[in-house]
Amino acid sequence: MLRMASLSEAILEKSLQAIWNSDVASAREVQADDLEIDRIDVEIDEGVLRLLATHAPVADDLREVIAAKMIAVDLERVGDLARNVAKSAVRLSERSGGTPPLLRTLADESQRILRHSLDAFAERDPARAAEVLGEDDQVDEDQDRVILDAINEIRAHPEFASQELDYILIAKNLERVADHATNIAEAVILATQARIVKHADKLAG
Repeated sequence: MLRMASLSEAILEKSLQAIWNSDVASAREVQADDLEIDRIDVEIDEGVLRLLATHAPVADDLREVIAAKMIAVDLERVGDLARNVAKSAVRLSERSGGTPPLLRTLADESQRILRHSLDAFAERDPARAAEVLGEDDQVDEDQDRVILDAINEIRAHPEFASQELDYILIAKNLERVADHATNIAEAVILATQARIVKHADKLAG
């Protein structure tokens, strides 16, 4: 699990650096890196099934097994999202012009939330996980701003439409990374405190 977490962080960083540096070679490496994450995901599936079949875990142990599987799903999705970002990096490398500063801010925020959630997982720290749950709102706001800016740029300069569409795609992928980081934090709370906080705000309303 820790290996998978480390790879997921690394693949996201590599895909973003491919954008900032117009590095096509690194962008193409991301696809191979994602295959390793997929391989570990399958190993975790097999391990979970084996544990359930041979040890019949209950209570705390069962929650840990379930949480591990939930986290693995989210980490695998992060790998997929990083691969999407890398595809945009390849396309953007063929065009001139720097990336919007707000997109870099959004990337930093998404990476930070992912790192915090994985730290909470590694340290089994529900308090830290709870802090992550409140960090996603800013990501949502900045994603919306990146998209709005891109739409306005397309209206003003239709010749840049394909470039701006990639900025929109990157922003949406980064917002999804933050969503999966939030899911990981929720799974940490489930494993450590036996509390289900998923959709808590919506259900409370």
